Amino acid sequence: MSLPFAYSHVDLRVSDRANAMAFYDDILGLLGLHRGETKPEHEWISYSRHDGTEQWFAFTQAAKVKPGDGRVAFAAPSREVVDQVAALLPRLGARNVEGPEEAYGPDYYAVFFEDPDGNKLEVCCID
Repeated sequence: MSLPFAYSHVDLRVSDRANAMAFYDDILGLLGLHRGETKPEHEWISYSRHDGTEQWFAFTQAAKVKPGDGRVAFAAPSREVVDQVAALLPRLGARNVEGPEEAYGPDYYAVFFEDPDGNKLEVCCID
């Protein structure tokens, strides 16, 4: 089952482009997002479903990175995918991992974590 994303785009700043690609490629791949063409002269890296939708996730390398107080939540098609993402997180260097767990009620299953730059993220399945 392919779920639509409920956002237009997300654009984060990261301290190291190569490390960010290594971190996000596996997680976003499990969620059906694929990295676009990557060229050394491009400042930003974007991921999308490659299905013609205008929704995307991107990051840009920046000299000074200050993670925001917000969180980006990605919709997973099942609890199993949430578990698969959670299993990847230690290997990818995620920080402050919480879950996977039922949060906000029995129909909401999620893993909460930060990427290596401290950006707050979540992968959730809402039954």
